[in-house]
Amino acid sequence: MHDSLPLTPARPIPQTHERHWSRTKMARFLTELAATHSVALAARVVGMSRQSAYRLKARLRDQPFDLAWEAAVQSGYDALHQAALDRALNGVEVPVHHKGELVGSRRMFDERLTVFLLSARNRFYVPHEAATRTSRGAWAGYFAHLVAQVRSGANLRSLDGDFITDEGDA
Repeated sequence: MHDSLPLTPARPIPQTHERHWSRTKMARFLTELAATHSVALAARVVGMSRQSAYRLKARLRDQPFDLAWEAAVQSGYDALHQAALDRALNGVEVPVHHKGELVGSRRMFDERLTVFLLSARNRFYVPHEAATRTSRGAWAGYFAHLVAQVRSGANLRSLDGDFITDEGDA
């Protein structure tokens, strides 16, 4: 979905200074969160706990880290919406067996999913241009900009002296 972001999970960072979030860990966490949509997995990759990630998010409310987290989560919902829309429009191919042998396939459509998507669209109508490639590119650019701010330390306030460190950054 984000053309400029790596979408495959990376190998975990060795646990050095495991109690502290560095700017590098924060940026990598955000990239992993956007790729996997899993807070626990993204935290594990950077050698931190899921709980510490949520505490960090709470401490940095309305700052680039928090905003990038929300952008990463939103990208997951966007991907889910696109997958559901594809299933509603194109159905799902289901194998057909007869006497234990595969004899073909048929396309199944879930009318409940279609009705739900249509009712949700009517309740929360988003103009067509919000789903265009340009808008998605701008969203990805916004996310990349926020991650760059986190990585550089721009606009990050530390609520306690040793909360955000440069120790262990490579």
